[in-house]
Amino acid sequence: CREGHADIAFVATGTNLQLNFESNAWSDKDEDRIPTREYVDFEREPGKVHLKSQFIMNGVCVIWRGWIDLHRLDGIGCIEFDSERAEVEDQLYRQQIEQYNQRLREFEERHRQYQEQQERRSHDEQEVIDALLCISEDRKS
Repeated sequence: CREGHADIAFVATGTNLQLNFESNAWSDKDEDRIPTREYVDFEREPGKVHLKSQFIMNGVCVIWRGWIDLHRLDGIGCIEFDSERAEVEDQLYRQQIEQYNQRLREFEERHRQYQEQQERRSHDEQEVIDALLCISEDRKS
């Protein structure tokens, strides 16, 4: 826990969670990913550590809150919906979709321009062929 993470097993349900106790677990910067007392609290009750962890479970942003008895290594915890993080993730998802859609529109525009260029080239080549055939027919007559 003091290192900022712990593996928790719920034997009755067969659920295993790898919890991170960092205030900004989604950050890429190491200095943002430091366990704080809000996430790991050894001082609230003697012999227990109170924990909080944010993560995404089955596509849903959640917060795990609970405590562990440091002598018996058992405890209680619950999972709650994390509406604040869900809002952030939703906004990031929408931005990503918009970027993909923009790239798709740009690709389609480039493809349309390429098709038009190919059609013009084909048309120009056909005109050259027709002109050559005309010249060839004139020589035969």
